[in-house]
Amino acid sequence: MDPPADRRLLERLADFCDRYTPLVALDLPQGLVLDITGCAHLFEGEARLRESLMDRLEKAGIETRATVAGTPQAARALARFGDVDLVPCGGEAHAVDGLPVSALDIGRESVVALNRAGLKTLGDLAMRPRSALAARFGSALTTGLARVLGEEDIRISPRRPLPDCLVERRFAEPVTWVEEALEALSAEVGRLLEARGEGGRAFEAAFFRTDGKVLRLGLETGRPTRDPKSLMRLFRERLDSLSDPLDAGFGFDLIRLSVMRTEGFAPAQASLDGRHVEEEEVAELVDRLGVRFGAEAVTRFVPVNTHIPERAAYAVPAAELSGKTAGWPTPDPVGPPLRPIHLFDPPQPIEALAEVPDGPPLRFRWRRVLHEIARAEGPERIAPEWWRHDRCDGLTRDYYRLEDVSGRRFWVFREGLFSEQFAPRWFMHGMFA
Repeated sequence: MDPPADRRLLERLADFCDRYTPLVALDLPQGLVLDITGCAHLFEGEARLRESLMDRLEKAGIETRATVAGTPQAARALARFGDVDLVPCGGEAHAVDGLPVSALDIGRESVVALNRAGLKTLGDLAMRPRSALAARFGSALTTGLARVLGEEDIRISPRRPLPDCLVERRFAEPVTWVEEALEALSAEVGRLLEARGEGGRAFEAAFFRTDGKVLRLGLETGRPTRDPKSLMRLFRERLDSLSDPLDAGFGFDLIRLSVMRTEGFAPAQASLDGRHVEEEEVAELVDRLGVRFGAEAVTRFVPVNTHIPERAAYAVPAAELSGKTAGWPTPDPVGPPLRPIHLFDPPQPIEALAEVPDGPPLRFRWRRVLHEIARAEGPERIAPEWWRHDRCDGLTRDYYRLEDVSGRRFWVFREGLFSEQFAPRWFMHGMFA
């Protein structure tokens, strides 16, 4: 026995069953449950769907038993212990009447106790008062009995999330080309999203090979979209970035395009200054880079409400910020910049000569180069965040904007006042453009 290999085979069979319905759940260790509600008409009825599934699995060398019923528990019990192929609507109680009580999957001890009490079939249990059964054997038995009899129905928990909408294309003969089919499906899903007033944020293309293997390509966009050309451009980027080309094998007989996540889509009004066009171009660039390198690899900075310079911004995935304003403070268009564009992380130590106790540096040595100061502005005193002593050293900083005799401008600080330590240290924290 090899339980991990059995599990992998069962998951591969579940992928194969996605061609019949997107709602597939594992029934370990040897079963699958498919919710075919709303899918049977694609196969000319429930009986033809079951027949198609059984034939394909038989050709693959898989021996199966399958039953179509109104509840998952009734179908499971009949597939394992009965010989009924298709249960008419509302006929679950009659179909399971002769099944043994072990079909409830209630454990060996409960089965033995029921048999000793003369209750050997589900029909025997159905004739007894439920309150007496619950008092003797627990509520799990009566709950399972109600579901097997079709009196109570609960939905299955699918192994994959249900898409918000999907479109698919089936082929009478297997095909090896995918771009033409994806282009048609993109146009179809665009019309569907337009009718719903929505746009897609996450898409998945699934390619079902004739040998049962399913290949999937997923992508996410920074903002809701339903433009077929944009989708195809992203899918082409995704196909080109694959380390292994898409292996069609003997061909695909089904290609499906699913929209995994949607959002409301409001047509944007173009602004007079052209910023809308710039935002659209940036969003498209983020989408293309995210498809090629991964959504987590493309980041943007967002501001943080703190006066500590190195904590004033942090990086987040750019797709999460697309279409949102970052809320950066507006710089003074007249005065010089208060903060440099480039910061060193961590700040680099320098050797400085300065007047005490609060004078700016007169000269400093950085990276073996001596800089004579021509102009200095400061100090800008930044106190530590006293409520975060676990993350800072608790020393005050005095920042200075310096310009040397060659015109280079620096942002340096003295760490610690003379009242806090005997010999304060100097650091280079950034450079102005």
